[in-house]
This record gives sequence, C-alpha cells and structure tokens, in this order.
Amino acid sequence: MQEKYIDETKQGEAFAIAERPENSKKLFLESYGCQMNFSDSEIVASILNEQGYNTTLKVEEADLILLNTCSIREKAEQTVRMRLAQFKNLKKQKPNMTVGVLGCMAERLKTKFLEEEQLVDLVVGPDAYRDLPNLLKETEDGRDAINVILSKEETYADINPVRLGGNGVTAFVTITRGCDNMCTFCVVPFTRGRERSRDPHSIIQECKNLLDNGYKEITLLGQNVDSYLWYGGGPKKDFVKASEMQKATAVDFAHLLDLVAKAVPEMRIRFSTSNPQDMSLDVFRMIAKHDNICNYVHLPVQSGSNNMLLAMNRQHTREEYLDLIKKAKEIVPDIAFSQDMIIGFCNETEEDHQDTLSLMKEVEYDYGYMFAYSERPGTPAHKKMEDNIPFEVKQKRLNEVIELQRELSRKRMETYVGRTHQILIEGTSRKNKNQWKGRNSQNAVCVFDVLEGQKIGDIVNVFVYDNTQGTLLGRTAE
Repeated sequence: MQEKYIDETKQGEAFAIAERPENSKKLFLESYGCQMNFSDSEIVASILNEQGYNTTLKVEEADLILLNTCSIREKAEQTVRMRLAQFKNLKKQKPNMTVGVLGCMAERLKTKFLEEEQLVDLVVGPDAYRDLPNLLKETEDGRDAINVILSKEETYADINPVRLGGNGVTAFVTITRGCDNMCTFCVVPFTRGRERSRDPHSIIQECKNLLDNGYKEITLLGQNVDSYLWYGGGPKKDFVKASEMQKATAVDFAHLLDLVAKAVPEMRIRFSTSNPQDMSLDVFRMIAKHDNICNYVHLPVQSGSNNMLLAMNRQHTREEYLDLIKKAKEIVPDIAFSQDMIIGFCNETEEDHQDTLSLMKEVEYDYGYMFAYSERPGTPAHKKMEDNIPFEVKQKRLNEVIELQRELSRKRMETYVGRTHQILIEGTSRKNKNQWKGRNSQNAVCVFDVLEGQKIGDIVNVFVYDNTQGTLLGRTAE
C-alpha cells in the first residue's frame, strides 16, 4: 500500500529549477494537496520565469514566496496557515519580500485571506495565473493584489510548464480543468470552476516535448479526466449548443487516450482522476489495445452505500459501480483499482458502513485514500446537512476501513509475486541506495538490486520473488 493512503494532503513541497543567468529575483514556491496543484505550480513557475524569477529552495533567499494551496479538507488549510506563521520573522527582516497564496484556498477565502492573514500581499485563484505579472506590480506599489475570477475558457494550453524538481522520468500533463459534478461534500466546483478541456493537439505536443526531453511516463491529469470533451473550446455543459460539425469531430477521453498512445508509443501513460459516472468502457478498451497505457485506474467511490451515494450526489449507485468494475476486469483482466473513501458522512448508519466494507471486499482494491468526513464551508452538505456522526464513531469506522484495505493490499500484492514485471526505474530506494525503486503497470512499487549498466529511466524486466505490505521485492530477470 502506498504511504499516502491515509492522508492525500501532502506537506508543502518546494521546488527548484535550472536558473536563467539573466534573472535577478528569487521565487520560493511550495505546493500542497493534489497532483493538479503540483502541475499548476509548474505553470506558475513558467510564467514567473519569464518575469525575471529563478526558483530557490532556500526561503530566506526569496523575493517572492508563493504557497499553492488545497481546500479539500480543514487539515490542509490549517497546514497552510501554520506555514504562513513561520514566515512572519522573515517578513520583518525583508519587508520588501512579497508573500502570496495561490490555488483553491485562495479561491475559497478570496478577500478574507487578506483580512485574516496580515502577512499575505497576494491572493490568486487557479484561473488567474496569467495575471501574476500585473498583480506583482500592484504589490510593488504597496497595494494588496487579488484575482480570483474563475474562467470558462482558461486551460493554459499555450504555456510550456517548467518541470519542477521531480525525477526527470515521470511528468504530469493537465488535460481538463474544473468539475461540474457538484458532489455535496466537495469544494472543488467552487474553487476550480466549470469543466473545460484542453485542445488535444497541445496535449499531444506537450507529450512529444516530454519524450524529446527524456521523460518516460506521463500522467494525464484533471479533476475528472473521463469528462474530457474537446469540440473546439468552451465548457462541457455548452456541448449541447455545438454545431453538427463540432459534434461529429469532437474528441472524448477514450479517443484522446488513443491519440496520445499512438503519438508517444515509447512512453508509459497513466491518468487521474476518474469518475464512475463518466467512465466509459471504451477507456478500458483503449487500455487493452495499447501496451503503453498502464493497467491501473484510480476510481473513487466514496461509499459503498446507496443511501450515502445519494446524499453525496454521486451520480452512480453501488450496483452500477460494481458492474463497471466487473466489465473492466473482463476487458483488462490484470487491471488494478484504487479508491477514495469518505467515512462518517452525514447520517451514515452502521449498515451504511458495512456496505462500504462489503464493496471493498468485492472490488479488492490495490490501495486507497481514506478519510473521516471533514465539513467544508460553502458546500451543499455544509449548507443543508448536519455533520452528526460523532468523532469517536468516525474514527472507529475509519480504522476498520483502513485495516481492511491493509488486508486487501497485502492480498493484491501477493498476486504479483512469482511473475516478471516491467518496472520503470524512477530512482534509488530510500532505505537502500544499492537498490532501484520503480512501479509496474498496476502502479505497485517494486525495489530491486542495482546492476551495472542500468540507469534511472530504464524499463527493466524484474522477477518479483516476495512482497511486503506495500512493496514488491524483485531481481532483474535473466
């Protein structure tokens, strides 16, 4: 099981890139939360690189500090506030230093952020990063600056992201922005706006550029990649107004997968995140068709109870979800699934909880990301429902879900033992510098001894002879 399966909100990750000699200012950029935020940070770095900023890993060197934030849970926002508090003394020492908050937390709180956090000079939502140069000029003139306008068009398709940190092997490529699903527990539609898709030609070009720069694996990203629909631009909801020609030539997600797989056959392809209501069986057919599309899908279910799914405004039932899993396994027999699960949602009964446990047993997930329900201000659940499950009950149920997932993960990992897998070498093992680490097609982590001639970025045939709870143990196959 992967390490972050209990808490998806990563601690802030600071990035550095190669410097432009002509740039004289320093940017300290730290990201929190989902993969989309980390991808957005690469867009921000690209924009500011053109404005004279090189990134730095040393916060004390910074002329500009930016935190790219997450609002998915209260804990994520608390983490950002604590991090801002750590900058107070530095701000006193460098009064001309600018501190900004980007992303979902900025979008949710808007002007309140400037009022609540006196340290903050700059508040920028996810669709306003192009405006950063203008906003920074306002801060230089001694004014607080804010732009949290959500767009129905912005996809940053023409911006070549600066690849921050990373291993030089795997990269994110954003294909959609926003979400239309309006799950009652979720703040994303309010912080990232309506669904819109990116021009497939720009996606393919970015993938080709990554291949030319030595990358071996891409992950196509979106709040809901299955909703990808390109018909010339604009929100997905306006597709009904499209011309007959636009409808006839539209590209959906399965078609995009086909195009990308053919365009960069040397690269591995993953995608995240999927939504059961929008997932087409054609996507699984594309996985079966192309060897370079990995046999792994992150397919959040949130609950195994129809009562809870209805209350959450999930547009699928338990039965529909299980039928989708069954058909997917028929199309791609060796496919792996992971899940998101919310425990203790409003009015959840013990029977609802047991439905979740039974669904997990039926699907047999490789791993999952599981959380006690955290009420988010502004969501439909916050406005209309009572968060009435006691903390102790939430924790008890969450512990049961986590323990079951541990058992399922062990069981799934054992199915990979005794077989040879293609492993993409992503780096050295943290525990043993004489071992490589990488992942198989099903996203399971594998470690194996370094052999002469092997290097990061190689795809190696590895025989797996054993496993721990979360790691495959292997050796290079002869």
